[in-house]
Amino acid sequence: MLGRRAGRGGLLRAAATTAVVAGTATAVSGGIRGRQDARAQQAAEAQAYEQQQQQAQMDAAAAQAVAAQQAAAQPAYAAPPAPAAAPGGDMMAQLQNLASMHSQGILSDEEFAAAKAKLLG
Repeated sequence: MLGRRAGRGGLLRAAATTAVVAGTATAVSGGIRGRQDARAQQAAEAQAYEQQQQQAQMDAAAAQAVAAQQAAAQPAYAAPPAPAAAPGGDMMAQLQNLASMHSQGILSDEEFAAAKAKLLG
């Protein structure tokens, strides 16, 4: 028993081993908790982002609906009435304008005839 110390050597070694094991366990559990907290934070941020995207989509849809309602509520644009026939030399310009619209296909034969008859009186 020369090489072995009697007394507290075994107790001191047991206490040191216990401290090392406890410290390691604390470090490991702290690391695990940190990773779990990080994952929970990422999940919360992802959920908040998705909610923001859904809200933005709903806002855009609502804005489009309001714009459509406003467009439907406004009266359609009506073309201004044709100006009254001017006497004299302007009649030739109007006849040429009617002929041009007829040749472009804007006026049918019947419409051209009716407008010409109205213009000539």
